[in-house]
Order: sequence, then C-alpha cells, then structure tokens
Amino acid sequence: MAKNGLPNFGGGNMNNLMKQAQKFQKQMEEMQSQLQDKEFEASVGGGVVKAVANGKKEIVDIKIQPEAVDPDDVEMLQDLIISACNEALKKAEEETSNEMKKLTGGLNIPGMF
Repeated sequence: MAKNGLPNFGGGNMNNLMKQAQKFQKQMEEMQSQLQDKEFEASVGGGVVKAVANGKKEIVDIKIQPEAVDPDDVEMLQDLIISACNEALKKAEEETSNEMKKLTGGLNIPGMF
C-alpha cells in the first residue's frame, strides 16, 4: 500500500493496464462498427410482412406482400408490421448483447453499448 492508503500499482503495471484499456476500447469500436452495418430480418404472417433492422436498432426496410393488404382488415396488417418490426429489433438487440458478452467476458457494464 502507498502512504495514502491506495494500492501501489507501480509505473509498469499502470502502463500495462492502460494498454489493455486501449486495446479493449479499439475492440469495442470495431465490434460496434461491424454490428451497425449488419442487418437483421424478421418475417411474420407466413412471410407476407418482412422488416429489416440495422445494428443501430433502426428499421431500414419493410416489405409487404399484396395478399397481406385487405382493406376490410387494416388492423391485421398493422399488427403484422408491428410484430415484424419488433422481432427484427429483438434480433438486433440479442446479437448486440451476445457480441458484447463475448468481448467483456460476461461483465455487465451499464451504458457500455
């Protein structure tokens, strides 16, 4: 222990810690970049509605087959769109979470991603 009651890490250990932190930060940035470019697709209603989300958790595309459009049942189409979007976003979140766990070794670091 140092005189101030804090552990004495020494110069070499602190330098190693800083290098590890910088390496970790670079890996995080690379992972975030890769995930942001990735797309996650979900389809519902037997494939009549498809939604695509990106790694930023944004919906980037929606495809609706003509047979899904029934003027007498607009609520069904709305429900299908919501379901497809939610499923695509869930896939993006799960992939992001899984990749984060791989990188952090399962540590839960709030606000990290």
